[in-house]
Amino acid sequence: MNSLFIALITKRIVATVSALLVIGIGCGAGIWQLGRADTKIALAANLLAKQQMPILSANAGSWTLEEASERRMIARGEYIPDAAIWLDNRPRPIPPVGSANVQSGFYLMMPLRLEGRNEVLWVNRGWAPRNNENRETLPPVQTPNRVVNIEGIVFAQPGRVYELGGGKADIDPAKPRIEQNFDLVAEGKLHGWQQSPFILREVDTGIDDGLFRDWAPLTTGVDRHYAYAFQWFALAFAGFLFWLLTGLRQYKRQGFMNGDQG
Repeated sequence: MNSLFIALITKRIVATVSALLVIGIGCGAGIWQLGRADTKIALAANLLAKQQMPILSANAGSWTLEEASERRMIARGEYIPDAAIWLDNRPRPIPPVGSANVQSGFYLMMPLRLEGRNEVLWVNRGWAPRNNENRETLPPVQTPNRVVNIEGIVFAQPGRVYELGGGKADIDPAKPRIEQNFDLVAEGKLHGWQQSPFILREVDTGIDDGLFRDWAPLTTGVDRHYAYAFQWFALAFAGFLFWLLTGLRQYKRQGFMNGDQG
């Protein structure tokens, strides 16, 4: 047993250290991926629990982000289409069945002037495909010119994408506002509005206005995390097997060379 231990470890320090590094990295990355999956599952469960709570009304009073975050909310008011912002480089939340490519498009952010209140609520009305030939050719979207009732889920912001540079170009009122990201505080300062401290992501109620609201669940990607975890653990196991088998082969070869054929 001592000779086997010496052959596997003592005489193979570099190989042993390398194997331990591979095993450590593989196991660590695998555990991290499992943690990511558990986090997504917990977030989805928390969101579902909040959505089972009574529906809030944006017109009933002022709500803080802490009070309303991830809760269902209804709002009644009139859209302000001239202040709309098209958030670029947003993939369709749930691609069509059988689609191999991720289609890029816009989130349409539009302020809603709440009825009976001197307050504006920003609404993520949904997703629309982008014209790949001309970025400024916006998709046809219908906006009611009357008071509407909408329902959605409250979020702090519509999600961010990577953006080169931090400076904002001057707004040209003759052109549509196409932005990479949305800054709620900056919009309040720009327009001088009293705003709700959150956005409302509208849910699909069967309205045919040219927008898609098939939002992806928070658990999207959990299977991918499990697959990545399996790959990392497999790498760690393969590293261990390689170290063990090469060590045993070397031990056996040294045994023959020393005349220990049995």
